[in-house]
Amino acid sequence: MALPRTEARTTDETAIDRLDGAAALTRMIDVQIESLATLRAVLPALDAAADLVAETLRGSGRLVYAAAGSSGLMALADASELPGTFGIDPDRIAIRMAGGIPTDARMPGDTEDLVDAGLTLRPGDLLIAISASGSTRWAVDAAARARADGVPVIGIANNPDTPLLQTATVAICLATPPEVLAGSTRMGAGTAQKAALNLISTLAGVRLGHVHDGDMVNLRVDNAKLRNRAARIVAHIARVSDAVATQSLNAARYDTKTACLIAAGASPAAAIELLTRHQGHLRPALAALQDQDAR
Repeated sequence: MALPRTEARTTDETAIDRLDGAAALTRMIDVQIESLATLRAVLPALDAAADLVAETLRGSGRLVYAAAGSSGLMALADASELPGTFGIDPDRIAIRMAGGIPTDARMPGDTEDLVDAGLTLRPGDLLIAISASGSTRWAVDAAARARADGVPVIGIANNPDTPLLQTATVAICLATPPEVLAGSTRMGAGTAQKAALNLISTLAGVRLGHVHDGDMVNLRVDNAKLRNRAARIVAHIARVSDAVATQSLNAARYDTKTACLIAAGASPAAAIELLTRHQGHLRPALAALQDQDAR
């Protein structure tokens, strides 16, 4: 019986456990690179997925991630970064990981065969379901229930024509090669999943106006490193000194977009009004401010 790609053995003549360290590591690196290359074949699906994420966050819905095992860890990594990187309200994100989010190294495998009895989806939500095999019951059941409730689904899997992809609104098949450690999808498959999630959420952040000239202008500023980063961002965008940037951030209560407009000459109230008028997009808000100053 033919095995799915995520369970298949490589056709390399020599297994990694028969190679010396450098050769084994090189083989593993090559598979990681090949796995990442699979993303180019699914650019339209990644683009469509980013649109769904941005649309959800413009509204009142939540991003709900559903996955088990290694795929669950990839989901956790992406979801947990969104508040800090893009200022997304943590209450707008739910992580449904089989067995719960681990607090130590215990991550039981049997939970992926269960269904998520506590999963509740609301109108406006978006489900992001991830499963390397594409047939993990936890993820597939969540996707089926979401579609039955009229909730769109982004499905990410590493095997084609699988139940998860067949159920998804936007299906993303990352056709990664067989793993150098047969079946260990925390490696090549997991690398491709993590990259796909990063690409989707970052492009969604761009479309929400949270990126300006490559800077994260909606970051959550909650430590010394990020206060310094926010000051550099304001100084760069508004073309002001570090001291003026810091003063503007203080006036804006460390809201970076607002601080950029204050540094460019707006009052705090006018900065907020400009951002509200332009749906949180800094570029047209700055243009409108400059147009006002030119009159």
